Amino acid sequence: MLWLMTMGRRLNGVYAAFMLVAFMMGVAGALQAPTLSLFLSREVGAQPFWVGLFYTVNAIAGILVSLWLAKRSDSRGDRRRLIMFCCLMAVGNALLFAFNRHYLTLITCGVMLASIANAAMPQLFALAREYADSSAREVVMFSSVMRAQLSLAWVIGPPLAFMLALNYGFTTMFSIAAGIFVISLALIAIKLPSVPRVEQPSEEAAALAQAGGWQDKNVRMLFIASTLMWTCNTMYIIDMPLWISSDLGLPDSLAGILMGTAAGLEIPAMILAGYYVKRFGKRKMMVAAVAAGVLFYAGLILFHDRTALLALQLFNAIFIGIIAGIGMLWFQDLMPGRAGAATTLFTNSISTGVILAGVMQGALSQSYGHASVYWTIAAISLVTLFLTSKVKDI
Repeated sequence: MLWLMTMGRRLNGVYAAFMLVAFMMGVAGALQAPTLSLFLSREVGAQPFWVGLFYTVNAIAGILVSLWLAKRSDSRGDRRRLIMFCCLMAVGNALLFAFNRHYLTLITCGVMLASIANAAMPQLFALAREYADSSAREVVMFSSVMRAQLSLAWVIGPPLAFMLALNYGFTTMFSIAAGIFVISLALIAIKLPSVPRVEQPSEEAAALAQAGGWQDKNVRMLFIASTLMWTCNTMYIIDMPLWISSDLGLPDSLAGILMGTAAGLEIPAMILAGYYVKRFGKRKMMVAAVAAGVLFYAGLILFHDRTALLALQLFNAIFIGIIAGIGMLWFQDLMPGRAGAATTLFTNSISTGVILAGVMQGALSQSYGHASVYWTIAAISLVTLFLTSKVKDI
């Protein structure tokens, strides 16, 4: 609380702009993502296979484009201009989905626009990291509070998305998302700074790239661990609404309550993680987070009533809240001087987890039932706990 009071006194317009842009872009994204499968199924008329294919193609394209943009942004150019360009593509993507209902157009032009647009968030966090470093501010806490804006956006976004889509139509919902991206673009252009790059001598730059890139076994191990973390989380998100209604006989509305509860609890988890990370270190914090995830997934196997499922969301929030904030910073610290590539590697671990989760959840639930999904998630979380404990602390 003392830190928040101090932060409030010294928070300048640039920091407030970073927070607001992260929140608004998060809301715009949270308007589109939760309703995408419903949109493809009802509005476009796509069969389940083609809905799944859209997610897979979108994730793969996003990984390739974001890696390419990250490499360029770390070596040349103005990162702020790149974020503005990505926001402009996000506007175009939202308007395309608002007024187009042709699957082939959406999976080609839409995926291309979305893959560029999705690079905006990791680039925004990379710019925030560079600005915090250059202004001698508290990097970890600032990043954690900024990341908490995304959780707040996801508390608000999904219920708002369903309300708009079901009551006013998808055209209205996507148009509002486009409008939010336009406002974000204006804020970025007016308020966010361009951070000068620190020129590295060629030999030193090569050494940094060699030591702090994919060649580093710690980076590779953290990427694998992070991918598995997000595989667990996404398998749960995909399967849980189906599981609680078909197997547990609980109301469909409980799925939204569980997701909203977890998202709300993630915010204090992120802020507290940012406050205590200097005392305990990133590895200990991440190991504790994954341990909370193990408890959460084990609890889903053992406890199936409404009250228990709500109580278990505390462990879910600790798990996601910490890995979402501290995990990204751990990548950045393992890759000094390459904030864009590090942040993008973190976000690509999420995308890779989504790809794996979609395939695994579909195969397991169809062949062995929903219960097998949670036994698999629990097993993966144990492997993740082991891998995380082996990554070097920074």
